[in-house]
Formats: sequence, C-alpha cells, structure tokens
Amino acid sequence: MRALYKPAAAPGFEWVDRPDPACGEHDVLIRVLRTGICGTDLHIWEWDAWAAGSVDAPLVPGHEFCGEVVEVGAGVRDVRVGDLVSGEGHVVCGTCRNCRAGRRHLCIRTSSVGVNRDGAFAELVVLPESNVWVHPGATATTADLDVAAVFDPFGNAVHTALSFPLVGEDVLITGAGPIGLMAAAVCRHVGARYVVVSDVSAPRLELARRMGADLAIDVTTGTIADAQRRLGMVEGFDVALEMSGSPSALPAILDNLNHGGRVAVLGLPSAPVTIDWAKVVSHMITIKGIYGREMFETWYAMSALLRSGLDVSPVITDRFPARDWKTAFEVARGGAHGKVVLDWTET
Repeated sequence: MRALYKPAAAPGFEWVDRPDPACGEHDVLIRVLRTGICGTDLHIWEWDAWAAGSVDAPLVPGHEFCGEVVEVGAGVRDVRVGDLVSGEGHVVCGTCRNCRAGRRHLCIRTSSVGVNRDGAFAELVVLPESNVWVHPGATATTADLDVAAVFDPFGNAVHTALSFPLVGEDVLITGAGPIGLMAAAVCRHVGARYVVVSDVSAPRLELARRMGADLAIDVTTGTIADAQRRLGMVEGFDVALEMSGSPSALPAILDNLNHGGRVAVLGLPSAPVTIDWAKVVSHMITIKGIYGREMFETWYAMSALLRSGLDVSPVITDRFPARDWKTAFEVARGGAHGKVVLDWTET
C-alpha cells in the first residue's frame, strides 16, 4: 500500500510503499478514502519537542479518516464488509478503573492511532472493532466523505460545546481553528442566544461568521468587552469554550464571564497561564478540562446533530490528492485555512 511514513525520530515524512496491515480476529481492515490533517500531524511532521516525547517512530501517522471496510476478523460481530466507517483514535485497555466505569476516554493506558500505533495516512488501516464507528445508512457513494473524515475533531468540538447547557446562553469561543469553528456551529444549532468567536486570523474569523457566529472579533484590534457592548450584554458570557491554547485566552475569558459562568478548556496552552483564582472562587466559576471524545456518547451526538440539520462542511476549505501531501501540509501549517483533507483514492 502507499503510505506517508515516519521512518525515524526526525523531521519529515516519506511517501513509500508499506506492507498491507494484517487483520486480527477482532479487527477491521479499512480502505482509507479521506483523511484530515490535524495539528498533531503537523507536530509529528516537524518533529518538535512534543513529538519527540510522545510518538513511537517509526510508524504511519494520521488519525482522522473515513473509509470502507474490506475485511473483518472472525471475532467481529457488528461491522460488515462494505460499511462506511470512521475511527475513534484512542485504543483503550478495557480493564483500568475508568474503562470499567464507562469512562474510556480517560483510560490510563490509551494507545493513540497515528501516534503510538500505525495510523490512517495510508491506503489501508486496521482498527479493533471496538474503535470503529459505522455511519448509519451511509455508503462511499452517498455520504459526504470529507465530513466523515473529520469526525474525530468534530467530536472534540461536540464534546467541548455540549459540556454545559447552551439553550438561551451567551457563548464565547476563543480560537477559530477548525475545532472552534465547528463548535460555533454546534452552539448555534442547539440554541445558544449569542455566539462570539475571537481569533487573530481574518480568514478564519470570516469562516466563523459562515459557521454561525453572531460576532467574530479580531483581538488584535478589538476586545471581548467590545463584543459585549455591541450585543447589548450587561452581565458577561454564560459559557466559554477555550480552543486556542493562547496563554492570554483564559484570563480574558474570566474578565468577561458572568458570575457562575462555566468554561470548557480544550486548547493546550503554549506557555504557563496565570489566572485570578480569587475571582474563580468568589464568582463561583467552573473550569472543566476536555480531552478527546466521550466513547461513544459523543459519536452518537455527532450523528444526531448531522441528521437534525447541522452543517459543518464549510469548515473544510482545501482538498488535495494524497500524493500532493507536501502541499497540503504547507497549507495546513499556514494557519489561515479551515480543515485540509487528503483524498486517498488519488495516490
């Protein structure tokens, strides 16, 4: 099979032929149709400090994908050849306390697809049946394959956005990357009153408006407090979603949050963050960390949202044949676009 390959602990990928993966008794073999390029993939490509400490090279990277099942192991019960599927990228142990309690996204022995085991930047990928999500009623010829390929980050957006009740609430989203953009669409779809998105990229702020934001604020030229005044808000935001990882984002959120406000934090800070803990206590602020997707409650929510009319397709701004992966990675690294997708039917 053709694949992007990380042959050693060093920058770069190679476009090579790799052996087809074997399908075990409880595994599913999937022919990859589309993959999304994630920030994690950029870290692995560049081989930064995070990648050096986290990635088990050599391996095939990539964890956002959709594809068609071509083989199932003898012990597979519910997945069938021909199904259109995506994959939950966290392969869990099943026996730690969190796994046994139904909190599998908090497994202490998680092995991540494309990070600790071979991933989806290839024509074929193998996953345990327990990590395969079948798109109900969809086929490779009827589904929006680009959207199916980004169910993993879409799940991050849904997990974060639905952490707190949103109906009638005023929501602030800091960071207009692809996940923040999809979260804006989710908040609008489920009934938030106002949705405000902040960022520093004009193209991404324009995407935020297309995804349903009432206001998209460039924080280099305006403030979140300005957004409140423009919308006629008097008590601050009820819910905030921190998606940027900027060290200044969380303090700015606290300065613009109502008493009793709630914050879901998905963005990984790029530097230490200093916040006013006295305000957190005296204003009874809830701050909740978010990791991945709830397995598989978030996946059911994603499918239900799409079936009820949610459209996240505008977040996908660029599509390339897999063989043009170098160009695709440069576009993704530029930070001015939405989601970048590779088409693996064109290798």
